[in-house]
Amino acid sequence: MDYITYEAYGAVGDGVANDMPAIIAAHKAANDTGRPVKARKGAHYFIANKAASAVIHTDTDWTGARFTIDDRDLDNVRVPIFSVSEDESEPMNLALESLVHGQTQIDNPTGRELYVAVFNDDHLDYIRKGANENKGTARRDCFIVRPDGSLTSPVSFDFEKITRVFAKPVAEKPLVLRGGEFTTIANCCESRYNYHSRNISITRSRVEVDGLKHYITGELDHGAPYSGFLSISDCAYTDVHDCLFTGHKIYDTIGAAGVRVSMGSYDISIGSAISAAFRRCSQTTDILDRGYWGLIGSNFCRDLLFEDCVFSRFDAHMGVTNCTLRRCKLGWQCLNAIGFGEFLIEETEALGHSFVNLRGDYGCTWCGSFTIRNSIWRPMGDSRYIFRAYNDGSHDFGYDCYLPQNIVIDGLRVESDKPQSQAYVFNDFVGKAGIEGEYAMKRPISVSARGITGIGGLKLCENDKLMSETKFTYTD
Repeated sequence: MDYITYEAYGAVGDGVANDMPAIIAAHKAANDTGRPVKARKGAHYFIANKAASAVIHTDTDWTGARFTIDDRDLDNVRVPIFSVSEDESEPMNLALESLVHGQTQIDNPTGRELYVAVFNDDHLDYIRKGANENKGTARRDCFIVRPDGSLTSPVSFDFEKITRVFAKPVAEKPLVLRGGEFTTIANCCESRYNYHSRNISITRSRVEVDGLKHYITGELDHGAPYSGFLSISDCAYTDVHDCLFTGHKIYDTIGAAGVRVSMGSYDISIGSAISAAFRRCSQTTDILDRGYWGLIGSNFCRDLLFEDCVFSRFDAHMGVTNCTLRRCKLGWQCLNAIGFGEFLIEETEALGHSFVNLRGDYGCTWCGSFTIRNSIWRPMGDSRYIFRAYNDGSHDFGYDCYLPQNIVIDGLRVESDKPQSQAYVFNDFVGKAGIEGEYAMKRPISVSARGITGIGGLKLCENDKLMSETKFTYTD
């Protein structure tokens, strides 16, 4: 036998006995010998509510097997069940003192392809505004460095100084996780921000996730939120395809500003990840059901791709650099983004008060370009804003805020019960303030729109005075 089984290390697979010790032992043996792991078809592995993590360094095939994960009365909510990590555990030394926005080359004495994250702890960004206000997070960026020192895409921020560097080699050989049906028995904790991470944590580069399914059962009228059953962070080249996920029920709590807020709870989370792709993925819960939170959240990512996916929303929370949505369908929480670089939306259907919501709690900023091609928008309510923003310039988010500098809309079908309504590229983003403060947003340079149907006309902005210097071209 050229693979390792859980049964060889004591797994019962009857859905009752705790199989986690055997799962851990099997993966340790696989890591030590370089052999793959294969679950038994028809087995039902039970993972009890005790903190324990199986480290995966080799291909794993869960096809035909089921796993039940008991999250009730956990002794530790932050220990992943499976940790897919690098064989090389120690980060590499890389000397970097500063970087500038748009830089595409650095010194790479290692001669290897690297994943690199840089930080300036003396500068705070993403100083959040609103009910979940906070004091921000250290300036950061991540990128792939080729052996010759070139970057796969340019640096997003200026770094006058760099206080920390994290660098590790990108694995040359892919690691594959295949199949598996996982069911989480949901926690019944107090409804407060106590994120649960009983998940599959991927921090290794070049990982393929094929055909995984995740379900949730046992949700009550209260509970703590989840940070993602599939959690991808600090790595590059993750390929997730033909997978099925489940939305979590929405629970309320008191936010940082002392008012009641709905807690975000995710089945997929992506943090500081580069070149993560999701293809032909969907969810079990109805994408229009407002009782379930948007399936996916992302922070600090770069070069994301979503193709042929059906999700209740897409969200670039604390920024993404470069993103493509192609042939996707988005539900009630629609498309939310802030970030940098190029955002491409093609042949995508979205519901929402706008087609694109630029997140106001982070300044509605997109320093780069937006392209929308051959897509469908189903407006909620009476709103007719293709881009929705609100930033009156009164708050310092830690960075200059930009509306997309160049926008191309080439084919957008608006499906509503008021097809003759006036539409706008932008709403009045200053709102009741009437004037802007010292942190006013940078205006678009150019907006080009054509082939927009289902509207009575298109204007650049609900408030003409806000974009008097933007070049606007519209062909109906």
